[in-house]
Amino acid sequence: MIAMQALLVHTPRGERHAQWGTMKPTNPTDVSALRNELAKYKKGKKLEIRQFNQAARLAWLGRIVLSPLDPEDVDNRAWLLYVERPEGLAARCLMIDEELFQNIHILDGEQGAHLAAILAESVESRARELQALNQRDFYFEKYFKKREE
Repeated sequence: MIAMQALLVHTPRGERHAQWGTMKPTNPTDVSALRNELAKYKKGKKLEIRQFNQAARLAWLGRIVLSPLDPEDVDNRAWLLYVERPEGLAARCLMIDEELFQNIHILDGEQGAHLAAILAESVESRARELQALNQRDFYFEKYFKKREE
C-alpha cells in the first residue's frame, strides 16, 4: 500500500500548486512495521539549527501554533508545529525557509518545549511593553521637562 501526500508549493511568482510525493509504503497486515512507523511519529524530529532559529523568531512574533501530538498519551512528548507567514515589516526583514510554511511539523519534545517557552516569554514581554506604553505620558515628557531646565 502506497499513500500519496500532497504539499502545497508556492512559486516565486506567488502561484500555488500541489506537489505530490510518496510516503513510505506500509503493509497494513505487518503489525510490527506499523508500530515502528508510529513510534517514529511519537518521537518527533528535530529541526535543523537554522530552521529552529527561524521558527523561534516567528514564535517570538506569535506566528506559530504548537500543540502536543497526543495530549491523552502522557508518555508522548512530541509536538505539532505549524508556522504562519510573517506580515508587514517582519515579512520584509526576516529570512524564512519556504519549507517551514509548507507542512505541519512533528517536533521532538525538547525542541517543542523550547519553542513553547519562547512563545510564552514573548507574550509576557509584549504585555510588559504594552503596560509601560499605556502608562507613558508623552505630553509631559516633551513639554514639562524642557521648562525645568
